[in-house]
Amino acid sequence: MSILTFARCGGPILSTVAICPTVAPIVEFLVPPLRLLRLFPATALAGALLASAGCGGNTDTSATADELESIVNAEFNEDPAESDAVTYDPSAVPAGAPVQVTVAPADPGGTTYTLHIEDVEPARDFGAHLHTGACGPDPADAGPHYQNSLDPVQPSTDPAYANPDNEVWLDLTTDDDGAGSAEATVRWTPREGEANSIVIHEHHTMTDPGHAGHAGDRLACVDLP
Repeated sequence: MSILTFARCGGPILSTVAICPTVAPIVEFLVPPLRLLRLFPATALAGALLASAGCGGNTDTSATADELESIVNAEFNEDPAESDAVTYDPSAVPAGAPVQVTVAPADPGGTTYTLHIEDVEPARDFGAHLHTGACGPDPADAGPHYQNSLDPVQPSTDPAYANPDNEVWLDLTTDDDGAGSAEATVRWTPREGEANSIVIHEHHTMTDPGHAGHAGDRLACVDLP
């Protein structure tokens, strides 16, 4: 598993590499394909990008968290101690299947989440949501959905709170090869320390009163940095 943190051009090399205009096309090409990232560890990728960028030593060290984009790349494992991605249903989300989650700032003051999975059950619907807790051996360890405005009644099934504007929903449908992607942008940034995982569920999210936000059993979970 590798977690890459990028600073926009002029920002610090906080974890891996500063993105400059000369290297942006390389980043755009290298980052999305999970299989390529699985072949090249984060440290090797960072070195290659820095060598290609020629950014020099005039990096600004005043970048803020709002300038950062975090990318988690992992492979699902049945043991949460072995990976940042755990599967609870290997028939739907097999061990070894790759997953990528991206969290990036969105103007003004919002956040964009993307989820990409491969080699999972083909041609089926999955639900996915941002959850409060970290992944663990029990699917319930991830806790409830993260809500920007917290429903005073839990578990939350009121569409006034359980909706894709107040939560992060990343429902997707896989293709015949078992690959699928979703993206969601919300107009807020999670409270620090309160949004820690993406949970993948057995079907798309329901929206009717009394069931809003529900998407069936928890099939897998991905920890966020």
